[in-house]
Amino acid sequence: MPWIKTLAVACALSLTVASYDIHAQDAQTLPSATPLPLSQAEAIAIANQPRIMAAQLRSRAAAARVHEARSAYFPAVGFNATGVRVADTGTSTAAGALTTSSISDHFAYGGQITQLVTDFGRTSALAASSKLNSQAQEDFATLTKAQVRCNVRDAYYQVLGAEAVLRAARAAQSNRHLVARQLSALAQNELRSTVDVNFAEVLASEADLAVVRAQSAMAQQRAHLATAMGATQSISAPLIDPVTPDTLPLDPDSLEALAQNQRADLNAAEAQQKAAQQIAAAEKRSGYPTLGLGGAAGQIPFHDHTLHDSYAAAGFNLSIPIFNGWLFAARRAEAESEANARASDVKELHLEITEQVRNNWQRANEAFQSLDVTARLVVQSKEALHLAQARYDAGLGSIVELNEAQVNETSAEIAAADANYTYLSRRAELDFAAGLLN
Repeated sequence: MPWIKTLAVACALSLTVASYDIHAQDAQTLPSATPLPLSQAEAIAIANQPRIMAAQLRSRAAAARVHEARSAYFPAVGFNATGVRVADTGTSTAAGALTTSSISDHFAYGGQITQLVTDFGRTSALAASSKLNSQAQEDFATLTKAQVRCNVRDAYYQVLGAEAVLRAARAAQSNRHLVARQLSALAQNELRSTVDVNFAEVLASEADLAVVRAQSAMAQQRAHLATAMGATQSISAPLIDPVTPDTLPLDPDSLEALAQNQRADLNAAEAQQKAAQQIAAAEKRSGYPTLGLGGAAGQIPFHDHTLHDSYAAAGFNLSIPIFNGWLFAARRAEAESEANARASDVKELHLEITEQVRNNWQRANEAFQSLDVTARLVVQSKEALHLAQARYDAGLGSIVELNEAQVNETSAEIAAADANYTYLSRRAELDFAAGLLN
């Protein structure tokens, strides 16, 4: 987390930390409220995030397009009612679209029905393509959900990291002011130099500034968490520190195999590839004949004496495309090229996923190994601070030496918190890359 490292440098230049109880500072850091566990934060995000709602709506739209494509399998039924009053009673014929019966005085009503018999597989290919695209949209909705969960986890851990820095800053602030008061009392009794007092007061003011910066950083991270959760207001509830991080798999190979099967974006890309192949098959069949049946029937209660009281007819229509300026050939070439491009996209995504898993595993492994190193660093820095404090109290060391030991201890505390929450964030990224957050 780069912002924690920035604060670590600032605090290392300005803070001193004696032994303190982290749990005793929690009441000052967090408001009194019901704790917000990570699982609940994820549930709130899944329910409220607009990105998830948009992805779900697009999935529903794609499902509706499946029914649109399949509608060609069913008969189309319509009802008509027509009434005509001819201005010129002597009219019996007409040019253009009107027929003789249309310009005779009459009123008629009836219905018609049409049914596709076969288009030699074009409709079935289009329906299959729509179904595959619908599956791809469902996978994209799953991917969006996984991304939201990963973002919530990362923001959650950043808030915890900011709070750890704030606790360290407040403890350092309290200790610096205590040291400044003690040195001031000693200086009044001529037991310490006024230079030491001035130096301690400057460091106390710098500690105050570091607390202000840490508070601002924590507020910003809480606002970021609210955005990740889809909340309109900043999250003020106390967060729950996670359990000790789990160990990583010995190598990323098992995670790579898992990612190739579970990554939602890969499943979506494969579905889109198959959908493009179905479109290419449909365009190939565009030049095939189309056979359909039709029927119509109705009543003519008011009509010219030359017409009957009712009508009924049935027939078929065979449409055979002959030439249309190579339109079908061009559409077929376009669809086949798109299908081949989709196949290349799938291959590229396989490579990208493999790289993502390996890189995220390496980053998580680096952070995991840092946990032990930073823990040892904290122990060593505390021991060095204890020795420096003893030397200073005995008059064998200077205030500069003591301050350096205090700065090192502060830096070690912040580095330990940074390592812990950095590992948790990178582990969340690794879980996302492996498809474990679906």
